[in-house]
Amino acid sequence: MQERPLGLMIWLRMARFVQRSNQISNEYLGQSGLTAAQFEALNHIRVYQPVTQSDLAARLLLSGGGVSRMLSRLEDEGLIKRTPDWKTKYISLTDEGREKLQSVYLGQVALQASMFEDVLDDKEQKQLYALMLKVHKNSVTKQAPPKTESTYPTEPPSHENTEEAK
Repeated sequence: MQERPLGLMIWLRMARFVQRSNQISNEYLGQSGLTAAQFEALNHIRVYQPVTQSDLAARLLLSGGGVSRMLSRLEDEGLIKRTPDWKTKYISLTDEGREKLQSVYLGQVALQASMFEDVLDDKEQKQLYALMLKVHKNSVTKQAPPKTESTYPTEPPSHENTEEAK
């Protein structure tokens, strides 16, 4: 039975970290009626407004439909406004949206920063950032390989002798 490659273990750790980080963010932001995805959208709109829905979808890595549903909710709550201009709708924050974002912004930034500051010193954080930047740059050009027998084993690796089994 094949052991899990280190690269797979790193990917699993990263995925679990992001999942847990989002869970904690949703708990914090939920106290103010927001989700982590809505916070990210509102913050992106704040920085780049007015922004189009397609630009927002590309930046947030969401489908057009997913962004449309989120924007409808944010608009219903009075946090954003969509201004039509010919065939394009431009999105910007309302005063209420700015206030809502401002009320949670510093806490959310501190929460996310603490995920690293609590366990890594400044040098380690800089090293991790440089490594993640390197990995991200590689991922931008990465393509899914064609399916071959050698690419995808027919039997999953054993969990024995891995951190996951413990």
